Amino acid sequence: MKPYLLQNGELKELFVKIPRWEIKPNLIKREFNFANFIEAFSFMTKVALICEKYNHHPNWENVYSKVIIQLTTHDLGGISNLDQTIASEINRIYDN
Repeated sequence: MKPYLLQNGELKELFVKIPRWEIKPNLIKREFNFANFIEAFSFMTKVALICEKYNHHPNWENVYSKVIIQLTTHDLGGISNLDQTIASEINRIYDN
């Protein structure tokens, strides 16, 4: 998948396509909460495999049962189709 920056119309559609993600000027962000550290770490492992598949990796942090993920495409200077795709896949594994 070749990355490209999302344009204004596509950025406005992100609220529908990737619900619960906060859309900022150059990144998208979401906080995930779990019952404990093991569940949070298990989720992070699943996310790592998704990101590796696309060779596109998040900025993230984990404190006990909370995981915060930020996605941006540094090379392009903003939010790309890769960020949207990965956010959709992350939603799918978290919301199921």
